[in-house]
Amino acid sequence: MTAQAVSLPARLSGHATAAGQPWPMGASLTGDGVNFAVFSAHAERIELCLFSPDGRKEIARLPMLDRDGDVWHIHVGGLTAGTVYGFRAHGPYAPEQGHRFNPNKLLLDPYARALEGRLKWSDAVMGYKIGSSRGDLSFDTRDSAFAVPKAVVTDPSFDWGDDAPPRIPRAESLIYEAHVKSLTALHPGVEKGQRGTYLGLSSDAMIAHYHQLGVTAIELLPVQAFVDDRFLVLKGLRNHWGYNTLGFFAPEARFMSQTALHEFQTMVRRLHVAGIEVILDVVYNHTAEGDEWGPTLSFRGLDNASYYRLSGGGRTYANDAGTGNTLNLTQPMVLRMVMDSLRYWVEAAHVDGFRFDLATVLGREPHGFDPSGGFFDAIRQDPVLSRVKLIAEPWDIGPGGYQLGAYPHPFLEWNDKYRDGVRRFWKGDAGLTRDLAARLLGSAERFDHSGRAATSSVNFVTSHDGFTLQDLVSFTIKRNFANGEDNRDGHHENHSDNLGVEGPTADPVTNAARALRKRNLMATLLLSQGVPMLLAGDEIGHSQGGNNNAYAQDNATSWIDWSNLDADFLRFVTRLSALRRALPVLRQCRFLHARPRPSDGVPDVIWRRANGTVPLHEDWHDPAFRCLCVELRMAAEGHDPSPEAIFAVFNTGPATALHLPDTAPGWQLVLDTTQPDLPEEGQPAAAIAHAPAQSVLLFRSVTGKPKGVEP
Repeated sequence: MTAQAVSLPARLSGHATAAGQPWPMGASLTGDGVNFAVFSAHAERIELCLFSPDGRKEIARLPMLDRDGDVWHIHVGGLTAGTVYGFRAHGPYAPEQGHRFNPNKLLLDPYARALEGRLKWSDAVMGYKIGSSRGDLSFDTRDSAFAVPKAVVTDPSFDWGDDAPPRIPRAESLIYEAHVKSLTALHPGVEKGQRGTYLGLSSDAMIAHYHQLGVTAIELLPVQAFVDDRFLVLKGLRNHWGYNTLGFFAPEARFMSQTALHEFQTMVRRLHVAGIEVILDVVYNHTAEGDEWGPTLSFRGLDNASYYRLSGGGRTYANDAGTGNTLNLTQPMVLRMVMDSLRYWVEAAHVDGFRFDLATVLGREPHGFDPSGGFFDAIRQDPVLSRVKLIAEPWDIGPGGYQLGAYPHPFLEWNDKYRDGVRRFWKGDAGLTRDLAARLLGSAERFDHSGRAATSSVNFVTSHDGFTLQDLVSFTIKRNFANGEDNRDGHHENHSDNLGVEGPTADPVTNAARALRKRNLMATLLLSQGVPMLLAGDEIGHSQGGNNNAYAQDNATSWIDWSNLDADFLRFVTRLSALRRALPVLRQCRFLHARPRPSDGVPDVIWRRANGTVPLHEDWHDPAFRCLCVELRMAAEGHDPSPEAIFAVFNTGPATALHLPDTAPGWQLVLDTTQPDLPEEGQPAAAIAHAPAQSVLLFRSVTGKPKGVEP
C-alpha cells in the first residue's frame, strides 16, 4: 500500500514521473525508463538527484513521494542505462538519538551497480562542521555532490554462452588467494593494458599458471567498490587491499578500463572455461563511512539508526570490526541488502562462492554470536546462496569474537590454529608434535561436530594478512615503516624464523636452509586433510621486504615480481599439488579416528614414532618428540575399501633412524623435501634407513593386500 497519498505531477523538471514500485531495490531498467527504490525507516523526505553523464552537474531533483513501508520509490520515464544519480535524505539531525540526516550531502545508492567518479576527500563530505566546538553535533551546510561518487544505472545482461559453474567438490579444491592488481601488475606474459585488471587475471598466461599449480579456485581480495581512507591519502598511500567497502553491488573500477560489469563477467567466464572457480572476499561487517567522525556518503545519511549498530545512546558506533562502525544485520532491510548483494554476484556475475571477512560480526545477535542467527538462517535456506562455497574468517575484535569451529554447515573456516601450529612446529618450538597431529587430520577437535566434514578447515600457512612464505623464513621482526604508522601496525607475533640472518642474504647455507623450510611448510600444507589455500606469489618466492601488513602498499612491495621467480620452488609446489590430486587418501571428507576398517580390519590412522612404535600417552607430551610419523588409509566409515595407504614423516629434529611399517606389502618413496629433484616415479623404500634432519617424507604403498597391524 502507498503510505503517502500525494498526487505527482505528470512532468517534473522535464522527466515523466510515476509512483513506480518498491521492488527491486536500487535502479532497475523497465523498458520505458528506470524504477528507483531505496530504504529508509526514519527519513521524512527523500529526493532523487539526476546528473550529467560525467557526474559534474545536477540536472534534476525529483521528490520520491511514494512509500511502501520503509521503501521509497519512483519511476522516471525516458531514462536509460548510463544514467547517473544519487539521493538526498531529509530528516532529523540528532546524533545523540542516532539520526544524522543532512540533505546537503549527496548519498550513494546502497544498491548502486556501478559508480561514476571517485571520492574526493573534502570537509564538505562531513555531515558536521569540521573544527566546530560542538564536534559531530554541529551541522554542515556545504553541498558534497562535487566530491562523492555517484551511482550509475546499468544493464547487467551478458552473453554467458554455455557458461556453467565448475562446482569443484570441496575435497578436490586448492584455493589460490590473490589480489587482482598485485597478481599481474608486473607479469611479462600479460598485455600491458590488461596488467592489474580482471582481464589480466584471466589472461592465457595466468590460466596456464593456475593449471600448472593445480589451482581450482581463485579467492580474490575485495573487488566490491571501495574507497581510499583519508589518512592514507594524506600520506600519499592507497587502500590497496580494499577492506573499506562503499558499494556492495559494484565492481571496483580501478581493476578495469571501463566502469562496467562486463569486464568482471568476462573474467569469470574465462576462468570457468578453464575449470576454475571464482570466490570473492566480501566485507559486510562495516562500511567506508567510519565512526561518528567519518564522512556521510550513503548509509549514514539515508538511515544511520537502521544501518549501523549504535552505542552511547545512539551517538557512537559499535566497533566490532575495528574500523569505526559495524553494520546492523539484525535489521531486516540491512540483512536483505546483504542477501541481495550476494545473490547479485552469483546470478549476474556467476561467482562461485564467498569468503566473509570478520564473519563473527555477521552472526552476532543482541545476546552474542549465534550460529543459528538471522544471517546464517537466511543464507542457508536461500536456494541460490546455499549452493555456493561459503568461507568464514571466524573471528573479530568484538565480545566473544573468536569462534573457530562454531560455524554451521556448509561453512568452511579459515583455520588460524593450523597456520600458527604448523609455523611453530617447523620453527622448532617444543611440544608442538601433538598439535601437528591434530592439524594434519583436519582439526577434528574444532570441526568434527554437527555433521561437518573434514573439509570444513581451510588450511593455510600464509595469507594476505601477514608475512609471505619467503618473509616467514627470512625475518623475525616485521618491517612496516612504509605504512606510516611507525611499525606499530600488523601482527607482532608471527612465529617466523630468519634461519640465522635477518632479511635477504647471499649466504648459500642460510638460503639453502630457508628453501628447505619453505618446502617443509608447503609439504605439510598439501599433505593435510582439509582444504589447502596458497597465497599468490608464495610459489615463486615473492617477498614484501618484511612488511606483514601491506594493505596500503600499491607498489612493488605487493606487486608480484614474475621476472625474478624461484623456478625450483615452483616446480616443487607443482609436484606437491600433483601428488595431492593423485592420492585420494590425502583429501577425504570424513574425519579419521583410528577406527578399524570393515574391509580389512586395518585402522584408518596409525600414529608412529620413527622407530615404528605407536606413541604412548607420555610420548605425546614429550618435548623431545620431534619426528611424527603417520600411516593413513581411507576412512573406516567410508565406502572406499581401497587398501592403498600412505606413510608420512614430519621430522623437525635431527636425522633419525626410520622403521617403515609392515602393514603394506611394500612402500615407494614419492617425496623427500631434502631431495626436491626426486624422480616423479619415486624410488623403492627398501634403501631408506633414516629420516633426514628437517624433512618431510611421503611413502605410497605398493599395490597389494595389506598385512596385519603391528601389536
